[in-house]
Amino acid sequence: MTSSDAEFEKLISDAGEWAAQDPDPVTAAALSELAGLASSGVAAARQQLEDSFSGTLQFGTAGLRAALGPGPNRMNRVVVRRAAAGLAAFLKDAVGAASPGTRPRAVVGYDARHNSDVFARESAAIFTAAGIDTFLMPSALPTPLLAYAVRALDCDGGVMVTASHNPPQDNGYKVYLGGRAVEESGRGSQIVAPYDSQIAASIEAVGPLDSIELAGSGWTELPVSITGEYEAAMAGLADVGNFPARELKIVLTPMHGVGGETAVSVLNAAGFTDVSLVEEQAAPDPDFPTVSFPNPEEPGALDLALAAAARLGADIVLANDPDADRAAVAAKDPDTGAWRMLRGDEVGALLGAHVVARHAADARQGDATRGVFANSIVSSRLLSRIAAAAGFAHEETLTGFKWISRVPGLVYGYEEALGYCVAPELVRDKDGISASLLIAELAAAAKAEGKTIFDTLDEIYLVHGLHASDQLSIRVADLGLLDAMMNRLRADPPESFGGSAIETFVDLAEGGEQLPPTDGLLYLTKDLSRVIIRPSGTEPKLKCYLEVIKSVGSAAELAETRHAARTTLDHILADVREALGL
Repeated sequence: MTSSDAEFEKLISDAGEWAAQDPDPVTAAALSELAGLASSGVAAARQQLEDSFSGTLQFGTAGLRAALGPGPNRMNRVVVRRAAAGLAAFLKDAVGAASPGTRPRAVVGYDARHNSDVFARESAAIFTAAGIDTFLMPSALPTPLLAYAVRALDCDGGVMVTASHNPPQDNGYKVYLGGRAVEESGRGSQIVAPYDSQIAASIEAVGPLDSIELAGSGWTELPVSITGEYEAAMAGLADVGNFPARELKIVLTPMHGVGGETAVSVLNAAGFTDVSLVEEQAAPDPDFPTVSFPNPEEPGALDLALAAAARLGADIVLANDPDADRAAVAAKDPDTGAWRMLRGDEVGALLGAHVVARHAADARQGDATRGVFANSIVSSRLLSRIAAAAGFAHEETLTGFKWISRVPGLVYGYEEALGYCVAPELVRDKDGISASLLIAELAAAAKAEGKTIFDTLDEIYLVHGLHASDQLSIRVADLGLLDAMMNRLRADPPESFGGSAIETFVDLAEGGEQLPPTDGLLYLTKDLSRVIIRPSGTEPKLKCYLEVIKSVGSAAELAETRHAARTTLDHILADVREALGL
């Protein structure tokens, strides 16, 4: 028998053992069928089987996220039960150390993806059996509502079963810590190191599957009123006294996700009553039938919404991703007459300027204590200029809201990937619903003055300089290619981008006083252009973030300055491709 034959026999044996213990008859049957096909010589079945058993799905700062299916490298009831048991053990240890004799508290939420409700209910059953006071959300609801509940219910832990904007075949397990399980600045935030490795170790220490106890009852299914509490809190963010305008025609799409009803309720309660849902995408549907990829950033994802906006004569389009923690906005560009989606950095600047205006208009915020603005390192530098001019402190963080939300004194934070935190005291995470409310507020204020949000953006540029950004994403089939491209850049660093010499180079893997180590490279050129190159943390992609800054003397120069910025970005894109060997 060759080593290959022996490996295949072990693979078939492992698959048989997995199917025998799998509590889900659907995945157990699928695995048995797959093993049979592989044994019959079907190459595709063998490859799929090998991938499903190629390793154990690793728990990290994003929790768990993978395709649904049988095996240790997929999202399924076996993997989720072990994750829940490990998290339960971690919470008991953490809370026990901080407050001996106290029972931990945890809340579990879920979206409308395939098996989300099953994973959530089994997690609640495992937490309860482990001696944790457990709350289960009443239905499939947005991720921000779960993040809100962690703080509102004073929970030590929270789980959201979601894969956010991933393809329909995926699901995930996102973990929050709060209460006594984490330091003050991280309460209600997603996990970061060292908590990820500690929870991973607890999962690894879980015994055989049949040793994991599931309670038949005992957890608290939260009343529907929890959604009303969240909606009232978010609607209460509206500053009607200083920004009373509400005449705004909105088209909203929840992208087949769970945010539609909640978002409409919040907007209506805040006075925005002219809101039309994109009918084809209004109801939750785990198959996301009208989009190839349920992410507002993807080409074509907003086509139905833009068509509805044109048909209805809307002022803006608001879009949430399927779990409603992100927000996108589109409007008709007065320069071209065409509808276009604003980049995340553009919305980030608009919201930052609006938060400044809200504080300035509120006499109670007239003292020197203004709080902190923050954004991820790959986001635009424009927010730092807005903050400095208004007397706010500013911090840059690593990519992800698990970092942004931990900034002490945070009053507003964003990342370019359509994530915005406008009420950290309520939701210490990105929240596409509260962000949508403030976007509507600033858009209505602009309309009341006879302007568009593009006019507001131009006003920001006239004060702080035109900041233009772009991205290059390179998807790979082999993750080893990401390392190869990063190594190529380190071994043969470029000398210039866009015709401007590189003056500063930072290997982010080395870390520093302000940022923990992360795999990434940062370049600053003499003309202040910036390039950051890093592997994606959630997808098999190399991501390149480009930004150029151009000063603007007057409004009459804006068109010419935009053209110059676009030309520079195109030259930088070409140079980045060459540096990567593309």
